[in-house]
Amino acid sequence: MAKWLHPITLTGNTVRLEPLSQKHIEDLTKAVSDGNLWELWFTSAPTPHEVENYINTALFEFNNDSSLPFVVVQLSTGKVIGTTRYMNANPTNKRLEIGTTWYAKSSQRTGVNTECKYLLLQYAFEELACIAVEFRTHFHNHQSRRAIERLGAKQDGILRNHQLDKLGSIRDTVVYSILNSEWQAVKNSLEFLMNKTY
Repeated sequence: MAKWLHPITLTGNTVRLEPLSQKHIEDLTKAVSDGNLWELWFTSAPTPHEVENYINTALFEFNNDSSLPFVVVQLSTGKVIGTTRYMNANPTNKRLEIGTTWYAKSSQRTGVNTECKYLLLQYAFEELACIAVEFRTHFHNHQSRRAIERLGAKQDGILRNHQLDKLGSIRDTVVYSILNSEWQAVKNSLEFLMNKTY
């Protein structure tokens, strides 16, 4: 069966999403160290020593057509400032999740996340013909939940006792989605938000 997810580069006004590769080990190590992101117990950010394995896992999932990982590059500086990916891809049912997203602390609350999600959603709905795109986050990650809701995603529900988090505690997972029938309205809203930022 042919792969559904292929390496692509998505470019906006302030960021470029490039396929993640082994060459990004040093850049992602610097990015995750900006704010010691691994100390946030409810996030997926690796420690600096875990970055290589983090990339290897992402590339393994890509080879299995379940994921398409990216690094986020700031156009004004050329610096890698974070990572995001399509994940849990289901080509038969034309669904996927956008997640495993984190940004260097200095790039948070700057409009980067809005543009990254816009680029990913646009490609998912307009090129991959997705019928739904999901977002999932830890129940206690209130910053992430607010950011997902600002995109225009609607909460589907909470998966209680869904999985173990990195500290071994049981995690409740909040599930959101955007449907293909909602994409045009969400797109208009995101473009309005981005035009206010630029």
